[in-house]
Amino acid sequence: MTTSPTPLPRGRERVALHCDDASQFAKSLRQQLADHLATQPATAPSHQQLLHMLARAAGHRNWQALRAAPGALLPPATPAEPAVPAVPPPAQAEPPAEAPLGPHARKALTQFDTHGRLVRWPYKFSVQRLAMWGLWMRFDSGRVYTEREVNEILKAWTTYGDHVTPRRELVEMGLLAREADCSAYWKQPQRPDAEIRALLAALRARGRGDAPAAPARTRPATMAA
Repeated sequence: MTTSPTPLPRGRERVALHCDDASQFAKSLRQQLADHLATQPATAPSHQQLLHMLARAAGHRNWQALRAAPGALLPPATPAEPAVPAVPPPAQAEPPAEAPLGPHARKALTQFDTHGRLVRWPYKFSVQRLAMWGLWMRFDSGRVYTEREVNEILKAWTTYGDHVTPRRELVEMGLLAREADCSAYWKQPQRPDAEIRALLAALRARGRGDAPAAPARTRPATMAA
């Protein structure tokens, strides 16, 4: 049994108080309090008197004898470090929601079947341009294709029997680039706007299907610029 481990005011000391039998300690303390009240009725023990009572109840002659006992005086308590409140982790930003399909994108989406294949050449120019993005997404970035491989991919992702027109439009729109002699084609990196991103997301949701796999080739040095 020791005094409080919290830091004490200057000039105070920490003293260990040990007892082998708590029941006997309580009986002795109770008897001392009863004797005090018998001789000094209605007068509470002073602070010093209580210290002597505690020491005698623990088996010592008085408070001074308790303080002089080996190991009674304890080193000053080290002030506890103030608790540092936990910093909550930064809130995770919610991913931006896909923009709703605009009227032109909704019209372009009707030109594709449930597998994401273009089933007709759109009549309106604005819809044609959007539909080309649906074919652009079927090409792999950083890959070089022969014209035959481009034709195979466009045939796989169109069903109306004309792969030449979309191939030309993809090049004219800058979605695909090619060598002057048409010996190599490659996908151009783009930053689609919100409407196009919404259309591409809708097409991805319809399933990718199985496009013809074209063998990878090394990009010619003349295209490095």
